[in-house]
Amino acid sequence: MFKDKTVLDIGCGAAGKTLYYASCGVKKIYGIDIIPKYKEEALTLARKKNLIDRFEFVLADASKLPFEDNFFDTIIMNDAMEHLQKPLEVLNECYRVLKPKGRLYVNFPPYYHPYGAHLSDLVGIPWVQIFFDDDTLIEVYKDLAKNLPDSEERIKFRISRDEKGKEFFSYINKMTIKKFKHIYSNTKLSLVYYREVPLRSFLSLFVKVPVLKEIFTKMVVVIFEKNNSFSIDFTQE
Repeated sequence: MFKDKTVLDIGCGAAGKTLYYASCGVKKIYGIDIIPKYKEEALTLARKKNLIDRFEFVLADASKLPFEDNFFDTIIMNDAMEHLQKPLEVLNECYRVLKPKGRLYVNFPPYYHPYGAHLSDLVGIPWVQIFFDDDTLIEVYKDLAKNLPDSEERIKFRISRDEKGKEFFSYINKMTIKKFKHIYSNTKLSLVYYREVPLRSFLSLFVKVPVLKEIFTKMVVVIFEKNNSFSIDFTQE
């Protein structure tokens, strides 16, 4: 995945994982994120780890990657898919910038994972998104955050307003397994590996049941390849 490769890490944040990948012998790794504050944190860490010569932070939207065609050997999307505002556009951009036979590695927790609502920093109830609607969750989250020193930052990070002024959780896109399969089936990427990892091994039978898999899947793990000669079709499972 990494040795002597040109690599892109989408949704890199402060680049902790990105710099671990860099330590695995990459030729060059680019971390991309849309949050400005992460840039200096990432560069500071890169200097501390003596990896600044192999790492570059890119402040940009992953649905409009600022790279030429056929640029990367490897693209990583580790816990990023559920945060993308335009997931189909991002996957299409990944296809464009991958070299022939280049690979895209994706993993993400589906929305109905016990903590798939991404509110567990303050709301510790599993599957809370099943039991309460968004309006209630927004009200509760804001109430729990209001007396914290970083209250404004937490709320702004997760909650926005749409064109009609209605608040919504903008931090996640409610990516379900079903939604993900529909999205990637509309790309040119070839699927070469697919796995739905259960919450616990003894729950693996539940992951095989269509009605229950969204709730009992811990992580979806996928490998795509550009212009591969074969493709595994799991979209009907």
